[in-house]
Amino acid sequence: MIRLFLDANVLFTAAHNPSGKAALIIDLCSQKYWEVVSCSFAIDEARRNIIIKCPDCLERLDSLLNTVKKVPSGSGRMCPIPLPQKDRPVLEAAIRCKATYLLTGDIKDFGPFMNNPDHTAGVIIQTVSEFLATL
Repeated sequence: MIRLFLDANVLFTAAHNPSGKAALIIDLCSQKYWEVVSCSFAIDEARRNIIIKCPDCLERLDSLLNTVKKVPSGSGRMCPIPLPQKDRPVLEAAIRCKATYLLTGDIKDFGPFMNNPDHTAGVIIQTVSEFLATL
């Protein structure tokens, strides 16, 4: 089964835009197309940003998180690529839980490593749009 690891910005977007592609990813998970996971580090970041930027979406985020399997965050020390410190625990968590894909909107930091699983311990890093285009 395909395991999708969702970064904080994907969780935020899914909660903020219920008719968008990020929300579709989580909705399709409930139909058993794939498993959706994230880590406490990413979930906490998504929650903080929702509270600050659009608190009316917090209930939707919590509802979506009922579908997302929570896995342990990484420490950041074993990251195989040179990411900013804030992103290292996320990639480590994706690697440890054997995610097939890490979906993120953070093109600035993850962009150079997207679609290059040879450098990311087998995890394919993509945007939600890129992932959906491959189906």
